[in-house]
Amino acid sequence: MSKETDFFLRRLHSLLGVIPVGLFVAQHLVINHFATRGEEAFNTASNFMGNLPFVFFLEWFIIYIPLMFHAFYGVYIAFSAKYNVGHYSTFRNWMFTLQRFTGVFLVIFIAWHVYETRIQKALGAEVDFNMMVDILSNPLMLVFYILGVVSATFHLANGLWSFCVTWGIAQSPSSQKIVSYITIVIFLILSVIGIQALLAFV
Repeated sequence: MSKETDFFLRRLHSLLGVIPVGLFVAQHLVINHFATRGEEAFNTASNFMGNLPFVFFLEWFIIYIPLMFHAFYGVYIAFSAKYNVGHYSTFRNWMFTLQRFTGVFLVIFIAWHVYETRIQKALGAEVDFNMMVDILSNPLMLVFYILGVVSATFHLANGLWSFCVTWGIAQSPSSQKIVSYITIVIFLILSVIGIQALLAFV
C-alpha cells in the first residue's frame, strides 16, 4: 500500500469514526437510556427510531457500511501498529494501546450484539424491552455488555481526541491537553448513560 493511499484511508477511518459512527453510538446510548423511565418509554423510543422514513437506507449507508469500514480497517491498524508502552509509558501511549485493544474487542461485541438484536429481528423476534431483559438476565452477558459499552465510550472519546489532532483542530500541546479534558468528560458522561441503561433492564 502506498503512503498516499494509507494516508487517505487513515483520514477516512478517523472521519467515519466520529461522523457518522460516533454520532450513532451517542444516539444509540441516549435511546437506550429511555429504559430508565420504564418499559413503555423504551419501547416507544425504540419503535420511533425503527420506523424512521428511509430506515433501510439510513441503517446501511449511515451506520452499517461506515461502521464495517471503520471496524475492518481499524483491525488492520491495530495489528500493524507498533506498541511502545514498555519504553515510553506516557499517558498518550497508553491511550494509543487501549484504543487498539478496545477496537478489536468492539468488533466482537458489536457482531454479537447485532446477532442478538438485528438478526433475531429479521428472523421474527421482537426487539423490545423484554428482549434486553432476557439477554441481560445472564450475569455473564451483563458483564459482557458493560465491558462493551465502556469500550465503545472510551474508543469514541479517545478517537475524538485523535480526530482533532489528525485533522489539525488541536495542534499545540495546550490545545491537545484541553481536548484531552473534554474527551475524558465525554467518556464519563456517555459511560454513565450507557451503564444506567443496561442496569435498567436488570
